[in-house]
Amino acid sequence: MSAGCAMCGAALPDRGRGRPRVYCSRGCQARAYRRRAAPPTPQPAPPHPRRRQIAEAVWRIAAERGLHAASIREVAAEAGVSTRAVQYHFRDKHELLVAALRLLHQTNERRARRRITADPNDPRALLRSIIDELLPLDAQRRATLRVFAAYYARSLTDPALAAVFLHDQHPLEDLVAAVIAQAQRIGATPSALDPRAEADILVSAAVSLGGDVLHGGRTLAEVRRTLDYHLTRILPETDRPGAALR
Repeated sequence: MSAGCAMCGAALPDRGRGRPRVYCSRGCQARAYRRRAAPPTPQPAPPHPRRRQIAEAVWRIAAERGLHAASIREVAAEAGVSTRAVQYHFRDKHELLVAALRLLHQTNERRARRRITADPNDPRALLRSIIDELLPLDAQRRATLRVFAAYYARSLTDPALAAVFLHDQHPLEDLVAAVIAQAQRIGATPSALDPRAEADILVSAAVSLGGDVLHGGRTLAEVRRTLDYHLTRILPETDRPGAALR
């Protein structure tokens, strides 16, 4: 197989003469340019304990009553602090909501890294572990998904919050695309698949189906069967890797 895209790892066709391609699409080329142009991202410092206490109060309110209920007064009461303490750490409600969202992302990422323990050489198991982070499999993930849903609903009518919540970074899709591209390199999945498109479909399906579970519209068992069906399409179950994948 020819070299892979320097951004997502997707297979690149051999162009024969001339300079070899580096990226599979203009989108990957643009993402690579932004990554090079952006200064190194410093590791976030651990939040002040009181800031975290207040942020966790925002999460609980958002999960139970929706983000519209997260007023400064309600957050202070939920956190067990004074409104003055909330205003000391956060200039206004927008800063409070943004800080709580960013802290939730950081916390969720750390938890996911601890839970995703699948063998990197088993792309099917690895993809399943990644997708599990989008399903309400336990109380913690259920609450997190409810908070993200509350933020999404608020972002539809709050442009300032939308600018933070609906950013142009897609780390989860990038990770799934990289796993699929690696599976192509070892002959575990058809070379004709587009890793990025498959990643977008798989992540979007998991998010939507996970929301159905939260609403009680589907069971986890039903969602598992649907996602396993799609995983089998991406990674056919065969005793001979590479066989019948062309």
